[in-house]
Formats: sequence, structure tokens, C-alpha cells
Amino acid sequence: MQIVRTISQLNNLINAVKKEGKTVGFVPTMGYLHEGHISLVEEAKKHDDFIVMSIFVNPLQFGPNEDFELYPRDLKRDEKLAKMANVDVIFYPDVQEMYQKDLTCTVHVQKGVNALCGKSRPGHFDGVATVVLKLFNIVQPTRAYFGMKDAQQVAVIENLIADFNVPVQLMKCKTLREEDGLARSSRNVYLTNVERQQAPEIYRSLKQAVENIEAGEKSTSKLKEEMISHLSLTTTGEVDYVEILSYPSLDEISAIEGQVIIAIALKFSKARLIDNVTITV
Repeated sequence: MQIVRTISQLNNLINAVKKEGKTVGFVPTMGYLHEGHISLVEEAKKHDDFIVMSIFVNPLQFGPNEDFELYPRDLKRDEKLAKMANVDVIFYPDVQEMYQKDLTCTVHVQKGVNALCGKSRPGHFDGVATVVLKLFNIVQPTRAYFGMKDAQQVAVIENLIADFNVPVQLMKCKTLREEDGLARSSRNVYLTNVERQQAPEIYRSLKQAVENIEAGEKSTSKLKEEMISHLSLTTTGEVDYVEILSYPSLDEISAIEGQVIIAIALKFSKARLIDNVTITV
């Protein structure tokens, strides 16, 4: 496994790989790797010959009240985990390498950002879209792998690819879950014992909504009411949002039609958990 720190060095490497007729799988990250990232690498190994993982803490997606400097970084640990997962190259640029001058153009995401987690993070997805488009142009991957745990981010990137005709196949990977259905997250360690027992009710609520839709329920307001009621009765958490939106456009809808996302954010005492499912009817 190699660690590449410059765009030119990575370009040379990718060009050589493609001349050999190999496909390139790309797993973009901000580092501090966990099992979710590794699962994306494992999926990439099933489809592509050469795996590139980027590790870059992108300042553009941090708001004024979010401390870019305090974001956790541990390259030695990341390097060990990536090597164990058989990543071929880690692209590890610094901010100066990625943004060599003040940007004259950035991506402004016009749809799908005023819902779900984007409500409380204005400008966040502009930063995400800008760096992802830049990384796509640098790596020029055959396929790019993203986890559906952050379905709003995946939707933004799916729309970005379509809007700008980016020649990359988006691979949407399933959310990793514990045996009881709780979505795996680094935030789960902040749950108390009682909260940890309650937390799987998030996924149970999502599954019940899917069952209700499959049984013929079309009203999003009725479905949301049932989910909120279920979470209020079975957990001590505070419902941040329960949303049912079209996917990937993330528009509000009153009735279930086509592909939709059902999403929940629940605040416990020291952890805010998010989860979602998508369904097509």
C-alpha cells in the first residue's frame, strides 16, 4: 500500500493503472476510520481492481461553530486499518495541496439541503459537493462507494453526478447494523445502558413504516404520526425529526409514490442518532 500526498503523483499512478486495463474503486473519507469505512472498501474489492481511499478533512464543509481543528485525526491508525483492508493507495493531501489558491468557483447545492440534517448545517453540503467533485476529477474512478447511513449526502452526490455528467458509477452501500438492528455509529458509545436498550426502536419504527406502506398506507402524515408515537412510547429520546421525502430529490410529499426515504433523528442525553431506509413503490 502506498501513501500519496500530491495530486500529480496520484494522477501518474491512476494513469498507469488504467493503461493496464484495471478499474478504479474510490472510497472518500475524512479519516479516523471505523468499520463503516472498512465495509465500503470490502464492497469495492468485489467490483474493482485497484482501490483508492482518500483521507482529507475538508475545511469547506465546516460551519463557523464547528471546529475544523478539533476534528479527530490519526493517520498511523488509519494507515494500519487501510492496509489490513487491502487498500492499494491512500490519497492524503493537505489543505494547501487541495486548495492551492482561493477558489473562484464552488458548487452550490440548490435542492435537498433544507431537510433532514441539512436544516441545521447551512452551507455544509456546498462544501461536500465541492470537494467530492474535485476528488472525482483527481481520482477519475470507475466507481465511488458511499454508505447509506448518511443518505442525504448520498442523495446530494447522486444529483451532483447527474447534473454534471460525471463519468463515475455511484455505489450506494447498506448501513451496517448491530444484531438488534441499531445502525453502527461511533456515537453509540455515548449511550447509557438504558438508552442502548431503547435505541433499536429507531430501526423498528422504520421497519414498521415500511410494513405499513407495503400494506397499502400512502399518507405520509399518518406514517410519521405513528413513528413519532412509537418513539415517544418506547424511548426517552427527543425526536429531532421524522421525515418522509422523495429520493434522491428530497422533496416533501404528502403521499407515498416512487422512491422515498424514511428518516429519523433522535436525541438522547449525550448522543444524536440518525437512521433511514429507502423504499420504492
